[in-house]
Amino acid sequence: MGQGRRKDFGEFTAKLEKHIEKLPDYAQRAQEKLQRYIPPSEQGSRPSTPTSPTPPRPSRPQSRPSMPKMPPMPKMSQQLTSMAAGQLPGVSEAKAKWARWNEPAAKLERRKRRTSRALTFWILLTILCGLFAVVAGLGLLKDGQADVFQAIAGSAFTLVFGTFGVRSGLKLRALNRTVLPAAPAAPPPLPSARSVAREPMERLVESEASLAELLRQLSQPTSLGTMPVSEIAVADARATSTEAAQALRGLAGRIQAIERGRDSAPERERGALDAAIAQLRVQLDDGVDGYGGLVAAAGHTVAASSDGMTSSKESLSDATDKLAGLAMALRELS
Repeated sequence: MGQGRRKDFGEFTAKLEKHIEKLPDYAQRAQEKLQRYIPPSEQGSRPSTPTSPTPPRPSRPQSRPSMPKMPPMPKMSQQLTSMAAGQLPGVSEAKAKWARWNEPAAKLERRKRRTSRALTFWILLTILCGLFAVVAGLGLLKDGQADVFQAIAGSAFTLVFGTFGVRSGLKLRALNRTVLPAAPAAPPPLPSARSVAREPMERLVESEASLAELLRQLSQPTSLGTMPVSEIAVADARATSTEAAQALRGLAGRIQAIERGRDSAPERERGALDAAIAQLRVQLDDGVDGYGGLVAAAGHTVAASSDGMTSSKESLSDATDKLAGLAMALRELS
């Protein structure tokens, strides 16, 4: 029942991000509606004087409450964009707490605490029942007359609670000797949904998962007992793919930095920054396509491994060399 009541924070966060992305549109509409109620003098435009032959009547001075000035729209859009690019502090904190709660180390520590408390409880009950059996056997409860039934009952409860205590102690010993496996590295966070680097990075994550599975297949012997490719080729492809992925993420980080600078830059400077972002996006797409070429070569090698073909094995080496050169060029850019 406890697992059924757990909340899906991922779905809640996705819905919240969709609403946050629409905040600039909401602010634009609110700005347009509010301009109707701002006095013309504060808007920078003078009211037109009516052309009438009769002199205007002197109007009584009316105290009009001053309307609060709205911040400039570009500044407000930048603030809302920064909110939409990230996550709300409360949501991020809740997700972090949920992740820490579900960590294997935290679960093991909670099991140790529960088992230790249970061991303490059974030990105390065993001691109390043992004392009761001794006191009843010595006749200290009824004026020096021993009560055999109470002594037997106390001994029986002592044996039962002692058994539970021994089991808890063995369980705690096993938990203390438990060695947790190395936690897998958390995947790097994806760029924000408003960034042009988001879609290439999503493709890169899918390609990484596919390549990891293909290289695992190439590391295992075939049904004939032979290796599809040499271990050196597999290790080289794995190392090259890791370096290329790091270079691509560095280039994506550079794009995001330029996007943040563009959002806070003057309007006249944004055209040059947009052109720089577009150029880096082309280079990022080329890098992800090169990574996909290595994935395709690994897939052809796995498909042809049962036939003993060498052309696919050579294509894997060629794709690895090409990706290594591409990763070197990307590292120089990022």
